[in-house]
Amino acid sequence: MTRSEHDVLVIGGGAAGLTLALELAGHRHVTLLRPAGDDIGASRWAQGGIAAVLDPRDAVDDHVQDTLIAGDGLCDERAVRFTVTHSTAAIEWLVAMGVPFTPDTSPQAPYPFHLTREGGHGTRRIIHAADATGQALVQTLLARVADDPRIRLLDDRQALELVADDRGACRGALCLTAEDDHELLVARDVVLATGGASGLFRHTTSPAPTCGEGMAMAARLGATLANLEFQQFHPTCLYDPQGEAFLISEAVRGEGGRLRDIHGRAFMVDYDARAELAPRDIVARAIHAEMQRTRASHVLLDITHLPAERIAHHFPTILAHCRARGLDITREPIPVVPAAHYSCGGVATDLDGASDVPHLYAIGEVACTGLHGANRMASNSLLECLVFARAAAAALRRADATPRREPVVPRWQALPPLPDEQADEGLMALREIMSEAAGIVRSDAGLAAGSAAVDALEKQYAPLWQDRPPSVAATRLQQALSLAALLLEAARQRRESRGLHYNRDCPAHLPGPARPSRSRLIRRP
Repeated sequence: MTRSEHDVLVIGGGAAGLTLALELAGHRHVTLLRPAGDDIGASRWAQGGIAAVLDPRDAVDDHVQDTLIAGDGLCDERAVRFTVTHSTAAIEWLVAMGVPFTPDTSPQAPYPFHLTREGGHGTRRIIHAADATGQALVQTLLARVADDPRIRLLDDRQALELVADDRGACRGALCLTAEDDHELLVARDVVLATGGASGLFRHTTSPAPTCGEGMAMAARLGATLANLEFQQFHPTCLYDPQGEAFLISEAVRGEGGRLRDIHGRAFMVDYDARAELAPRDIVARAIHAEMQRTRASHVLLDITHLPAERIAHHFPTILAHCRARGLDITREPIPVVPAAHYSCGGVATDLDGASDVPHLYAIGEVACTGLHGANRMASNSLLECLVFARAAAAALRRADATPRREPVVPRWQALPPLPDEQADEGLMALREIMSEAAGIVRSDAGLAAGSAAVDALEKQYAPLWQDRPPSVAATRLQQALSLAALLLEAARQRRESRGLHYNRDCPAHLPGPARPSRSRLIRRP
């Protein structure tokens, strides 16, 4: 095993990781671990945009209130206000970085860039780059990182697990190189920016979703995880069983799209007075109910009543992608289905992005800051990435210079690794279990059965990693199983329905203030 020394190690290069690296460079030596495969991470696939207080007629209090309502009583109001208060500065920073947001050329425009509206928002406050905001943001920031000599970019290593010293402080990560050699990256501080856990489910809005690897790595080191039971299912993923996952942005409904059942009947007014602009948890459950009622595999999202020129202007990526699949959305409705999209829970952090493990930070979807509560409001996710990455960078500039203790080096026997195909099979089986047990609508019996099935799966596949040199596939399965078990246990412990967690056996809120869940990984002997 080789070893290298680093100052600040950032694991993950989506919106959060790139932002932190750029903000911290010049103050400390930054190493950004961003495997080439991160180009298909969640940030790049974000379509809708970034919520922020930009219109002079908008207000911080209004954005805060909309977020609190969407979070169904579980948001940390201090975190919400912190995020929204820093939203304008975050967007100004992106504009200075050169992100090509869509301009608003109307003479009456209150703001230089076009603002759209999405579910849960009381006004137009979503700044965007057409319908490919994430791609524009990541490409712009990645180009900046590549041109910055102060940032060391490593794209040929994959993090397997975090390492700690003998007192439990994070001291780096064990990685696998492109040559299948193990390398210990020792660091003074580590920042996780590894994304969420939607890959634990069968249908997702990303072609290559993460399975909560960063959450599991942090939990193994002793970090507290919070609110794992709140897994957001985006209401509208393109239904195409033969093609890869593709998200149909919430902005389509924000611009007037109507949801219809397979017979063409608009149904959202039956479920919520806000209709298509209701928060995502309500829309996803309504679609789920309509699919069950009509025994259909999908519903329809109709924007054919909008002028074709308007569709082409606002949704060029969606229009082109659907045409490539033989669907003209200016003339026919889009078949859609809910799909796992965003993890509202994760590594519990403070407003600086610090976890309860010394020298370990978490930013972006891997973290639970308290912003989202029981349900993330549309386009608050990229905002959270930006605000907390910048806050963590500011905290790390103040980092102490005390000597760090030596990391405890992982050890294993010299047994040969087993084929990756076995781990891939295990992950597919896990996704089926989680989709049935912890999907949009849950039950006590289903959660119990899911927990038992995950436990059996862990015992079945344990030989893939026990006493063997860690491989990417086997480690990923081990981490996914650990996180799935924690998610199911958090869901079983919450004896109410709130936000994204709906259990038909306890469909109401519990009396009194809502409390976040807390999860810790219990190591087995």
